[in-house]
Amino acid sequence: MLVEFITANRERLVALAQTKVAKRLAPRATERELTSGIPLFLDQLAETLRRSPSAMTEAIERSAAVHGAALLNLGYTVAQVVHDYGDVCQAITELADELDAPISADEFRTLNQCLDNAIAEAVAEYARLRERSLVEGETERSGVFAHELRNRVSAAQLGFLAIQSGRAPFGGSVAAVVMRNLQGMAALINRAMIEVRLGAGNTQRKRIHLRELLKETEIDGAMDADVHGVSLSVARVDDGIDVDADPQILGGAVGNLLQNAFKFTRAGGRVALRTSVIAGRVEIEIEDECGGLPPGKVEQLLAALQQRGTVRSGLGLGLSISRKGVEASGGVLRVRDVPGSGCVFTIDLPLMALAS
Repeated sequence: MLVEFITANRERLVALAQTKVAKRLAPRATERELTSGIPLFLDQLAETLRRSPSAMTEAIERSAAVHGAALLNLGYTVAQVVHDYGDVCQAITELADELDAPISADEFRTLNQCLDNAIAEAVAEYARLRERSLVEGETERSGVFAHELRNRVSAAQLGFLAIQSGRAPFGGSVAAVVMRNLQGMAALINRAMIEVRLGAGNTQRKRIHLRELLKETEIDGAMDADVHGVSLSVARVDDGIDVDADPQILGGAVGNLLQNAFKFTRAGGRVALRTSVIAGRVEIEIEDECGGLPPGKVEQLLAALQQRGTVRSGLGLGLSISRKGVEASGGVLRVRDVPGSGCVFTIDLPLMALAS
């Protein structure tokens, strides 16, 4: 078995991996990385491989998340984590080939899965820790945006390099991290554009045919939903439902709320977008399946730097900007908790009379 091979040849594997890391030009190896990091990485892989096949996937994800956080908190850069895991894996493969060790193809696939998930969790944890440090430091908003965008770009680049080098499969966890960070970049840019336009008072309100606006939103939303592993349903919008608003700002507000819904909806869940006309008002509702809110959290949900739950990431600015955008169009943004199920965000706007 592979885990027995790693245990029996631990010292040789550590020495071989240390040699590989020491020869690396970038990122340069550190003394701590060589003396303690490499043995730690090897032991982590062995620990995961000891799990039973039925519990393997969940165990890999759980241990990779813990290991990624621990390594980054110890001062390792995400680039070191990515490269060191790859060098350890390569050392195992080379020594097994040299000793003609009886390791099955299934075990090698499991090893590659461990590597893929470990890299993915390290990259994701890097982005999360950087975001949190920025919030705690109360960095100015422009600086926050630049850092957020840089972190997303860095995470996507590192993930792509891992795929390009062959350390991670094209369709694995690392690829999913790359896609999530690309989607995150798009959301950040969209948010910034709306915020700048609102701040400058440069709104351009005009008659909007809601059916056309939401049709475009559905196209982009379907791709985002797929990335997050959820489904999106959009109810048909009747002709003649028009509102007076800035198309870019209103479209961005709806997009921000959808992004929020995709992010917090459970895997395999559904996000619904529907429109209704009530007493001369247009209501655009976005319902997620986040599981509902703790008591007293509804009011906090729309505050600029608040976020839901204990495992939520991000700055929460998207909700605040969405509210400002809706209000700039003469509307209001409401949220309703559906206990045990999710939340419903409602954009409430005046209905425009039919053009004569």
